[in-house]
Amino acid sequence: MLLLDYQNVLIESLLKDRLAPDATPTSIDQVVSDFDNVTFHISTPTSKSQILVSIRVKCFDELVKYGAQAVLEREYGPYIVQPESGYDFSVQIDLAQLPESQEEKDELVAKISLLKRNAMAAPFEQAFDEHTELQEQARQYTSESAPQGVREGGEVRAIHYREEEGIYIKASHDRVTVIFSTVFREETDRVFGKVFLQEFVDARKRGVQNAPQVLQSNEPPLELQGQPGLARGSGKGEVGYITFVLFPRHLTPQRRGEVISHIQTFRDYFHYHIKASKAYIHSRMRRRTADFLQVLRRARPEAEEKERKTASGRTFRVQA
Repeated sequence: MLLLDYQNVLIESLLKDRLAPDATPTSIDQVVSDFDNVTFHISTPTSKSQILVSIRVKCFDELVKYGAQAVLEREYGPYIVQPESGYDFSVQIDLAQLPESQEEKDELVAKISLLKRNAMAAPFEQAFDEHTELQEQARQYTSESAPQGVREGGEVRAIHYREEEGIYIKASHDRVTVIFSTVFREETDRVFGKVFLQEFVDARKRGVQNAPQVLQSNEPPLELQGQPGLARGSGKGEVGYITFVLFPRHLTPQRRGEVISHIQTFRDYFHYHIKASKAYIHSRMRRRTADFLQVLRRARPEAEEKERKTASGRTFRVQA
């Protein structure tokens, strides 16, 4: 299966062209769309040598609540400027003040193309840090004597990043649970989705012991008890909940960045492969129909009979 890129490829390509050693500064005014209704605006509003990159995210206020501003300041500190009107966050590159080495320029381009990923990473980082704190507290107690807050875990961080879908993150002393709610608009999507999710569920049974545990249901999991505005699946299973259980081996400082990048793209990865599978099956159906039509054309006689006989032996001429 194809793994989707974490960065925005269009922004990466455009900035690489503008930051090339022999590039000539030119005016830019381009709007770029990304997954999950995220929009970028790349422009040169004041000077051809100053490139402004702005991002608009539906759930930005929720991300700020979970520490997004601190994460973005950590990643883009000297490049942050006042957000462009109609956008949530902006960074600006001055072509006259770029790093000297090409390696540093490439690193800057990669970092800016990961703007969405870094903004969305904030609640995950916060939950991972809370897991570490709860883990330290739990070591001081037995399972029976641990306070209720340690046993039950921390708060549920809700990110409503799409119109009817969300991501819910809950930290505990022995795991971090990440729950995706997703809507299946068509019956075929539900069928394909069930097949794909079963593969995720069975991964650990096939010997991939390092994989997170995956659960699926049409009803909200117990971790979301009390959460407002949760959609419930109808009898046809229109709404689905996919739960990832991340264990301490997934939450080490060395693996955190990669885990956050992977799990962020799950919803896009999931629905992309559903659509790709449908497109593949449709292409096979069209190919099979074309083969049947070719057989029918070959079976048609080249010259039709001009005369035919009735049961009594009389002949009559067929009009062409």
